[in-house]
Amino acid sequence: MSSDQTPSWLLAAKEALEDAPLGVHAEQHGRVEEIADGVATISGLPDVGLEEVLHFARGQLGFVQVLDEDRIGCVLLDTFDAGNAVEAGDAVHASGDVVQVPVGEVLLGRVVDPLGRPLDDLGPLESELHWPIERPAPSIIERELVTEPVQTGILAIDTLFALGRGQRELIVGDHATGKTTLAIDTLIAQRDNDMVCVYVAVGQKTSSVRRVIDALSAHGNFSRCIVMVAGSATAPGLQWIAPYAGMTMAEYFRDNGQHAVIVIDDLSKHAATHREIALLTRQSPGREAYPGDVFYLHARLLERAARLSSECGGGSLTALPIAETDSGNLSAYIPTNLISITDGQVVMDAALFHQGQKPAVDVGLSVSRVGGKTQAVALRKAAGTLRLDYAQFLELEVFTRFGGMPDGRVRDQLKRGERIRALLHQPQHMPLRLVDEVALLLALHAGHFDDLPVGFLPALVRELPAALDRDAASGVAELSADTHAPCSEATHDRLLTAVTSLMGRISEAEK
Repeated sequence: MSSDQTPSWLLAAKEALEDAPLGVHAEQHGRVEEIADGVATISGLPDVGLEEVLHFARGQLGFVQVLDEDRIGCVLLDTFDAGNAVEAGDAVHASGDVVQVPVGEVLLGRVVDPLGRPLDDLGPLESELHWPIERPAPSIIERELVTEPVQTGILAIDTLFALGRGQRELIVGDHATGKTTLAIDTLIAQRDNDMVCVYVAVGQKTSSVRRVIDALSAHGNFSRCIVMVAGSATAPGLQWIAPYAGMTMAEYFRDNGQHAVIVIDDLSKHAATHREIALLTRQSPGREAYPGDVFYLHARLLERAARLSSECGGGSLTALPIAETDSGNLSAYIPTNLISITDGQVVMDAALFHQGQKPAVDVGLSVSRVGGKTQAVALRKAAGTLRLDYAQFLELEVFTRFGGMPDGRVRDQLKRGERIRALLHQPQHMPLRLVDEVALLLALHAGHFDDLPVGFLPALVRELPAALDRDAASGVAELSADTHAPCSEATHDRLLTAVTSLMGRISEAEK
């Protein structure tokens, strides 16, 4: 029979045989002894390693969390319906690999789960690179000083608690005080620069994640974002690995000389998931029933955020973890852990939030341990004594509530403080540019707002970007080009002229 007459199936079989690897292949098989609440107890796998991936007979995946002498504690990464769930007696075999996720540019603009599987309708992900979710943090010699700013577009943050590329800044506060909104506005502010944004939802409601995706799509640059979702209905194992998987995806850009920022929303729920898994696998509980390794759990995660030296590519990874408090109790176990791990914290105050001051940043408890070293030079000079002035205003306001008649100097401080508070009040999803912030602060310290009614300031802030683009275009270009350059005298005058002209137009319109 000639080759032309050979059946196609026979040709395919010959090719398969030629490509088949020959040799001994060993597999380890075990057996499920118990299964409950997403944790399986397995016997018969004596050589598996910690965090190794296991394959179950019905298609599920899991990873090894506990190694005992005769049993293995395995956390499931999949949930199936009752007819296809893992049961006692099912076969299990080891893979020899740890949990890995796809990385690369292909993930940009996508919504994925913690294993990198797509959750949107944009088709499968075809990534050639897969990295383990647990990777060592950069060593000290590989790191560089944090000096480049992260412009959040939020006046209260950029002027009072400046963030830097490679910093770890905790966002902490009670439930529903604007923590997620603050973080999302920071991601939106990166829409015109070179930073990649990664948002990791841990234990969040589907409706909350949907609002985040809609905000990033409508106001930000979603094509430069990665959204990872491990919702409240997903398996505890997926929620547990989500922050590590998101950090690995962000590290790809850092290690390739780019810049990334990751928001983990939130680590309080992640710690609760770890406590649940630990108690189910019979690990000893400690303070507030958390196991003793919960500090190391988050420390080894957040230590991976860093700015690399020029010899290592010069990339950076900035981390903005979120934590929730109960009744403002910052001394609880998880908040104190995270405060000691990070480089500062932005504290959201429930009382300020309910008074309508949004973002509800508590300037007394918030701090950045990097701060002015990363702040844009023009903004640092323009901010001047803003934090001190605002703190003094808050103290004076308390005393004057008792009915004392303040003198002229105190009245001027109160008037200036009211305008500072009005400027720090900022609508959501409307981040300011660096030049907008500088112009507002220059006009504030020059006294231009002292006689302007406080009610006019929101309209002024809203119309300011367009006014500066029209009347001070050269100043906009100058401050956008180099954050390390000071504001020249010519630019200083143009910005003040543009602000005063806008004030005049607003005053005329209100009459």
